[in-house]
Amino acid sequence: MFNRLLLAIDGSKNSVRATKKAIELAKLQLHSRIEILYVVDGKKSREDILHYGDAASYKRKQLLAPFEDMMKTKRITYHTTILHGKDHVAESIIDFANSGEFDAVVIGSRGLNALQTLVLGSVSHKVMKHVKAPVLLVK
Repeated sequence: MFNRLLLAIDGSKNSVRATKKAIELAKLQLHSRIEILYVVDGKKSREDILHYGDAASYKRKQLLAPFEDMMKTKRITYHTTILHGKDHVAESIIDFANSGEFDAVVIGSRGLNALQTLVLGSVSHKVMKHVKAPVLLVK
């Protein structure tokens, strides 16, 4: 059913909840695999490279470590991808999800209120709208 899962994370508490749910889904299948995707905002990525260099890369790896540790603890096969995204994080997630053969995408909700969502939109909403695979939004 869900052999290949894409887990899009941003390091937040919502990402931790999404990770736990992705692990639950992966445990349902014998040979499942989770692709952990972390997208660095395009503008932020350029700033980090210019100002911080290798320290920025180290910081990202530190941010991902707890998520990878959760996979290892639960003996889940996984791979981690860090993308230096376009101007919009959602577009990078959508392109990555649609170019892979994922059975489902798991993403955390940021918890915007109705007005914020209307004005700003949200990454998870855009992903749900444009990804071909089923999307599980975890609150």
